[in-house]
Amino acid sequence: MPDRPVKIPGPDHPITITPNAGRVVVKAGGKVIADTRNALTLQESTYPAVPYIPLADVDQSLLEATATTTYCPYKGDANYYSIPSGGDKATDSVWEYQNPSDAVSQIKGYVAFYPDRVDSIEVTA
Repeated sequence: MPDRPVKIPGPDHPITITPNAGRVVVKAGGKVIADTRNALTLQESTYPAVPYIPLADVDQSLLEATATTTYCPYKGDANYYSIPSGGDKATDSVWEYQNPSDAVSQIKGYVAFYPDRVDSIEVTA
């Protein structure tokens, strides 16, 4: 749990997390970085839905942890990874909440990708 205050999602900032019934494949630098049928979809307020992929379904040998961190008052502290084989655009392209707030505890052990920093995020049925 972060040391900073965490806001609990509510009517003014709803967050829902649901299992994604499809297959999610992420590619960067011409390589498959992640391939799963076990993703979660996080829908936060009015932002676009984001697939969160189990870290176990990511080729972690292609990720490089960075010193970048950010804080979300609803989810907690995020840590970042780059994908060196993806080129400059893939810097800090992956994030993870290693100790998410209780309200979104389901995303522990999952990562998400910035769509504009990878080649593609394909979600199929």
